[in-house]
Amino acid sequence: MTRFDKSRLPSRHVTEGSARAPHRSYYYAMGMTEAEIHQPLVGVATCWNEAAPCNIALSRQAQAVKGGVKEAHGTPREFTTITVTDGIAMGHEGMRSSLASREAIADSVELTMRGHCYDALVGLAGCDKSLPGMMMAMVRLNVPSVFIYGGSILPGRAPQVDEIPEDFRSRDLTVQDMFEAVGRNQNGTLSDAALEMLERVACPSAGACGGQFTANTMACVSEAIGLALMNSSGMPAPYESRDQYGEASGRAVMELLAKNIRARDVVTRQSLENAARVVACTGGSTNAGLHLPAIAHEAGIDFFLDDVCEIFRDTPYFVDLKPGGQFVAKDLFDAGGIPVVMKELRKAGLIHEDCVTASGRSIGEELDLITREADGRVIHTIDAPLTKTGGVVGLKGNLAPEGAIVKVAGIAPEHQVFTGPARVFECEEDAFAAVKARGYKEGEVIVIRNEGPAGGPGMREMLATTAALSGQGMGKKVALITDGRFSGATRGFCVGHVGPEAAQGGPIALIETGDMITVDAIKGQLSVDLSDEELGRRREAWAGPRKTIYTAGALWKYAQLVGPTYKGAVTHPGAQAESHVYMDI
Repeated sequence: MTRFDKSRLPSRHVTEGSARAPHRSYYYAMGMTEAEIHQPLVGVATCWNEAAPCNIALSRQAQAVKGGVKEAHGTPREFTTITVTDGIAMGHEGMRSSLASREAIADSVELTMRGHCYDALVGLAGCDKSLPGMMMAMVRLNVPSVFIYGGSILPGRAPQVDEIPEDFRSRDLTVQDMFEAVGRNQNGTLSDAALEMLERVACPSAGACGGQFTANTMACVSEAIGLALMNSSGMPAPYESRDQYGEASGRAVMELLAKNIRARDVVTRQSLENAARVVACTGGSTNAGLHLPAIAHEAGIDFFLDDVCEIFRDTPYFVDLKPGGQFVAKDLFDAGGIPVVMKELRKAGLIHEDCVTASGRSIGEELDLITREADGRVIHTIDAPLTKTGGVVGLKGNLAPEGAIVKVAGIAPEHQVFTGPARVFECEEDAFAAVKARGYKEGEVIVIRNEGPAGGPGMREMLATTAALSGQGMGKKVALITDGRFSGATRGFCVGHVGPEAAQGGPIALIETGDMITVDAIKGQLSVDLSDEELGRRREAWAGPRKTIYTAGALWKYAQLVGPTYKGAVTHPGAQAESHVYMDI
């Protein structure tokens, strides 16, 4: 029989030599052949679970990946990790687990790979935090790696009945519409019967949320950054033809292993910039401003919120996707997907073409293979964009010295400057109750604090509150700022990631109801009309962080370790501090 030279691969520690006979006995116990034991061992990691439609198709897709690995003479070893699904965690205490789950996913994949000495990794993920978590693990381990997205959900359609308002009947539906329908129901413009009908049809299949929310944003990132095969993220989850991408990903990781192309050869400063460009031009989720710095951290690259926002500032927004636009992920796929988007960016010189990808080819070589052009409907041409700057804007000022972020895709320039009195809430529940009771006024700036990574703990998303505002028709009549996060489905003038967070004594902790706040997305400023002296006086009088009920367990541990938002809210020193690389043990 032919034995692979494993003298430089991690799996030699569990398969080679007489001392590893006990280890091999375990492999024989699982039905592996001698040949399979002595081939490279490839981790096939999925975030499969029964929590939500985002993840339900991943186990089946993993079988296609394993087939591809086997075809290329590797031995796949499937394992799973957790997912916290934001749509179900949204609007209650469960959302505190969401961002922390990103770290748990990266940590558990790392520990599984290390513990069993796997040589390469194919990672499948479906929901918001599982995508960056899986990519972070790949870069942290620095093994040959291929990422594959589980695919988006199919769009929903409302029944054509009089009880349901025309605007719901005339468009594709996503879960965003359900959150906004709650606001409509609260203000009496949508009946209980209509709400019940809509909830049965809004999410008709397996797959992640259909708009350019966080999951689809990070799926686009996976292609742009080079960790996923081109066009692999676009096809909806229920399409069994996704299997061809799974098989191709399994074969591709074996090719990367043969060439010793590792995750940090793929994830570079230039590829991170490519990824940020794609987020900007598609009107992607503000959460990319959190996840790209976290992925960079695993490679030892300083790529912070400011760097992401700098790219957003000079990237045209030309892909018309929900929540700011009209179309969903399936429409983008039908129009040619991310390859066509990147081809448009290349026309303006906005893509680094030399970056290597999961195929082993460069971005430029991949784009040379793309024959389709922008359709002018979903993907506009870059010389005729929806707006001349990206869909997400960074802000700084005396209210956010470390920065903040706002999504302006779909917001007209004349609505991108807002000044009004603050109405301060100490947590999301208080704000949601006030919105539900109409306990706010048009023209105000709603401030939700104590929701940062450490102070929350967990940096919750505020979709329930922002969607209720939109559902009440107030999305453009108030602004909202928070040290927490927003869902990728959030729309309206909503500022997140305000840093430093309240728990760390940031200025947001010192704001009082009635203070005049200005959000200026044109100039990139977030300020409060208070002098440095007044802010200093309030800081001296500040009573300190709000007490939390999370004084033990995983969220306590997360709060102790988590770093600032602008650096990605990471929980360990990263590659700059490491003294060894896993692949070289």
